[in-house]
Amino acid sequence: MTEKMKIRWGFIGCGEVTEKKSGPAFASIEGSEVVAVMSRNIARAEDYARRHNIARWYDDAQRLIDNPSVDAVYIATPPSTHATYAIMAMKSGKAVYVEKPMASNYEDCCRINRIAEKTGVPCFVAYYRRFLPYFQKVKELVKEGAVGRVINVQIRFSVPPRDLDYNRANLPWRVQPDIAGGGYFYDLAPHQIDLLQEMFGPIIEAEGYTANRGGLYATEDTVSACFRFADGLPGSGSWCFVGHESAKEDRIEIIGDGGSLSFSVFTYAPIVLHTAEGRHEFAPVNPPCVQEPLIKLVVDHLLGRAICTCDSISATSVNWVVDRVLNKL
Repeated sequence: MTEKMKIRWGFIGCGEVTEKKSGPAFASIEGSEVVAVMSRNIARAEDYARRHNIARWYDDAQRLIDNPSVDAVYIATPPSTHATYAIMAMKSGKAVYVEKPMASNYEDCCRINRIAEKTGVPCFVAYYRRFLPYFQKVKELVKEGAVGRVINVQIRFSVPPRDLDYNRANLPWRVQPDIAGGGYFYDLAPHQIDLLQEMFGPIIEAEGYTANRGGLYATEDTVSACFRFADGLPGSGSWCFVGHESAKEDRIEIIGDGGSLSFSVFTYAPIVLHTAEGRHEFAPVNPPCVQEPLIKLVVDHLLGRAICTCDSISATSVNWVVDRVLNKL
């Protein structure tokens, strides 16, 4: 395989997500190679590069983007920097694959889209769950009418606080709204909302109520929402990030006139179908590197072999819904 048949990637950010969820796929997929990595901490960048046999490392994003050996850029930083780095890369003619959520607010998503349109350079977003066998099975069951006509969708999510949530002197970035866009809701709910829009089309109305019930950090820790899809399908959701251990829940339920279907988004508990014929379980196995199916599709798109629609346009609607629920729009 010649260099012209490869997409050579530069990573901006080399945190936990790149170790197992994404990084191995970029290095192992046919037609893909990682040639550079950047972290604001040069020692961390060097350590990551040496451990993963990456030729170059930087502590400056522009230097990585300007490297002529880099064809495309993977942005694996907190959401507040996504728009800046994505726009820098696209203006330099480098395609982008950015972690979710696409940005820390809806307006920044629109900025990215304007640059993508102006430059003609694509920006893809890491809503990788769409392409995992587990969620493909959920979509297949809905499409084949396993629950009949869908009449309601419900999201229920509750977890206890994490140990780091009690450290007021050094709170996780995910509960710092200037970095994350909000609290844990902004980090986790986008996956749930993206999956539902992939199955049922765009959400065109959304409202929410937020509260801080635990008092561990400044941003919201409890959210309730209602929403409506373009075809009139109603949905609702509740999220609690300071609940009791006994109340842990990770569940989406699709209710139809012929049955119901429930599944998890983060724990991959067995998919459960209830109909007049009884209870049925499905447990599709996902690949060890969960972003691999989407990254392969992105690489194939950039090599002209396929079309990937998991792009900045489709991802922007997720931020719109989240910002509506949080009363930011």
